[in-house]
Amino acid sequence: MSLDQLNAFPVRISPSGTANQAGVARLAGMAAEVTMTRGDCVVDTSIGSSTSIWLAIHHASVASAPAASSGRSTIRRTDLHANLRQRVQLDTVALPWTPSPMAGVERRMLDRSGGEVARATSIVRYGPGSCFERHSHGGGEEILVLEGTLSDEQGDYPAGTYLRNPVGSSHAPFSEAGCTILVKLQQMHPADQQRLVIDTNHAAWFPGLVKGLEVMPLHGFGSEHVALVRWAPGTRFQPHTHPGGEEIFVLDGVFQDEHGTYPAGGWLRNPPGSVHRPWSAAGCTIWVKTGHLPTTLAADGSGAGAAVGSEA
Repeated sequence: MSLDQLNAFPVRISPSGTANQAGVARLAGMAAEVTMTRGDCVVDTSIGSSTSIWLAIHHASVASAPAASSGRSTIRRTDLHANLRQRVQLDTVALPWTPSPMAGVERRMLDRSGGEVARATSIVRYGPGSCFERHSHGGGEEILVLEGTLSDEQGDYPAGTYLRNPVGSSHAPFSEAGCTILVKLQQMHPADQQRLVIDTNHAAWFPGLVKGLEVMPLHGFGSEHVALVRWAPGTRFQPHTHPGGEEIFVLDGVFQDEHGTYPAGGWLRNPPGSVHRPWSAAGCTIWVKTGHLPTTLAADGSGAGAAVGSEA
């Protein structure tokens, strides 16, 4: 839809991701008077929530006023748990929320290597009515929606949705009611070009390798495999090795191994060659990814390499 076409629709202004201002303006009239802060959202309310148009407007200030700081919160080069050959165990519930470049969007950083564009694993929280500017995924994006509903121009993704946006994809995500997601950036093999949207609330479970274990496969490419795994109370698994590493996020219940106990919100990264003997006394559900550390290998043995892009 062009800007001329948008002029025909009334729009609601949401300054800097905070509560909407009262009143209605037309886009053409607004643009003549004000240039909004980068990340402010213009919502076309006449079309309906599922197809709302969210625009990222760049540069800040009233046209007649001097330019002011936009208050964007960016980070410098950060190496947080960046050695992928080291084990990491985190209680993500206890981690602080840090602001993102877009108002109303916060994150808990689990691992990160880079600046505002980085290879990163994070828990990201969108406040109601918040949005992120359009960005590309130079190294792909993997998402599990934990709470609420995430949206973009291609649809709405409620809690339990698993998403994969491949290398080279782009979108402008937002959340009308707010949401929390587990997101991994810049970690996909460039040949893995399958976009996925899976509603795990309705996908099939399959018997696991031991009694009491159920598995919901989500994705596989080369050495990499992603699944949800459900453990009945008292289920135990035999000791095993992860040649390509393992990453776990505990969705509910309590997961255990000989190294510790991990309640809901626990995040583990077991390095390549690691060995453990997991169980769950109380039962649990985990998101688990294997074969991707330090990088996913394609069938021909090629690795993902160093990805670049414009995502924040």
